[in-house]
Amino acid sequence: MTSKIEWTNETWNVITGCTQFSAGCANCFAKRMTTRLKAMGQDKYKDGFNKVVFHPEELKRNFGKKPRMIFVNSMSDTFHVSVEDWQIQAILDACKQHPQHIFQILTKRATRINDFKYPDNVWLGVTVEAQDYKNRISYLKDTNAKVKFLSCEPLLSDLGELDLSGIDWVIAGGESGQHARPMHPDWVRNIQKQCEKQNVPFFFKQWGEWAPGWALDYYKVKDKFYISKVGNSYCLLNVPISKDFGCYHVGKKYSTAVIDGKEYKQYPKILEQEGQSV
Repeated sequence: MTSKIEWTNETWNVITGCTQFSAGCANCFAKRMTTRLKAMGQDKYKDGFNKVVFHPEELKRNFGKKPRMIFVNSMSDTFHVSVEDWQIQAILDACKQHPQHIFQILTKRATRINDFKYPDNVWLGVTVEAQDYKNRISYLKDTNAKVKFLSCEPLLSDLGELDLSGIDWVIAGGESGQHARPMHPDWVRNIQKQCEKQNVPFFFKQWGEWAPGWALDYYKVKDKFYISKVGNSYCLLNVPISKDFGCYHVGKKYSTAVIDGKEYKQYPKILEQEGQSV
């Protein structure tokens, strides 16, 4: 399925369903989407979100010849306790059969990832949404994955000092959707600066539902702020402001991916080294 996730091309869900595991799961997008797809009558999601289901027919998916980046199990977690070892291995074997594509696997359940060996075309990542989960990085570093990445989304706290040795890519972003929590600008600045200092590609996906005023496309008329919508159409910036962070609750549609006037949409260096494009 073609994906709206900016850092990938499509999603491949061999597994559906999951359970809450850490703070980043509180407003789970996959849970909301599963509820919607079930209501639409899609058979793959008939069991709802709380039941983890393996779909073996997906292992035979034809991804085509043109190289793509494919996010594996965006609607679940590949290393969920309910997923058996042989099922994970079957997914990795299927990835290996399509060497022209890049398969991106992201997990919060890092303690299992060293039980497996990864084909060169599998990029392995762990979610580090808050300082309490930085231990996941050490598990990732111990794997044989050719490309190792961090997803700091939704970013819920300052991560402090990061040792990015052995890490090939860092993604960061604020939370979106109903009940989204704001992200302090300094939290993401801290990650960007450390990536720059340690020469690690950095991809800032979005501010999310909340964004600082300087990250919005807005202007002032008669003491009222407006933000750009489409062309010459504008809407009034009459929205809540976070008490602690001073961010506006404008919604993902109106926020940007700008940090202090600059966008960061960098990818792992291996793409350039191997002559691939995004």
